Amino acid sequence: MGRLTGCLFVLLFFGIAACSRGPLPTPPPGMVYIPGGRTQIGSENGVPHERPVFRARVKSFFMDVSPVTVGEFREFIQATGYVTQAESFGDAAIFNVRTRQWELRSGAYWEWPLGPDGLLAPEDHPVTQVSWNDAVAYAAWANKRLPTEVEWEHAARQGSDGQYAWGDSLVKDGQYKANVWNGRFPGFNTNADGYATTSPVGAFGATSTGLVDMGGNVWEWTADWYRSYADRNKEFQPNSGSEKAQRGGSFLCEPGWCHGYRVSGRSHSTPETALYHVGFRLVKDVP
Repeated sequence: MGRLTGCLFVLLFFGIAACSRGPLPTPPPGMVYIPGGRTQIGSENGVPHERPVFRARVKSFFMDVSPVTVGEFREFIQATGYVTQAESFGDAAIFNVRTRQWELRSGAYWEWPLGPDGLLAPEDHPVTQVSWNDAVAYAAWANKRLPTEVEWEHAARQGSDGQYAWGDSLVKDGQYKANVWNGRFPGFNTNADGYATTSPVGAFGATSTGLVDMGGNVWEWTADWYRSYADRNKEFQPNSGSEKAQRGGSFLCEPGWCHGYRVSGRSHSTPETALYHVGFRLVKDVP
């Protein structure tokens, strides 16, 4: 198959542009290059807020290999003296597996995500208990930005024609491909994937693009206000109750409750909210 014919095949099969007339841009350390093109957004088989399905054109960009880790966030805190919103409020939200309820836990923040009676957040795990505003502050310091929902889903679909960023099955050859809830939420969790809460970034392998944790582990903040896709082209004025969209699912997701680790999965919270199953990763424009 000639180079042009091969490019046309990729374009027709995946619905993305994968050809280049020269060498691909070199990504910054810790990032991968995501080629632009047209991509499907949403799913006809998903929940209502994933419809109507539409196609969007995306410019090429660089994306962090993984969600920002606790260790990376610590560097930001030490360099800037930044105080997160959870620290300012004095509490943050956790899911209490004993009561099976969400609650505000006094003293919970990025370093102690379950509060002072919990465990210190491991340096190689995704940072959590960070609000959207905290993520934006980190992004400015790192000279990056949060991805749009379209960019995030476009990146997740690269090299995969399945419902997940890695294919169509959560378990392959007896190995889990993501850190999710194993059992029936919230009744019981077998922890068959090895983790009850967060896991080290990259513990479940990478996609063909080189990205890790593009499903499960933690939800990830995006730049966009959460809206119906039907209203995506309408003028929008956010108010105090408006929420920011999240992508990727988390260790609390299971299909009977939240199948959010699919490439089209969505969630949302207000910008000041900090949760122990939500983190973020960043992107950067290609020069």
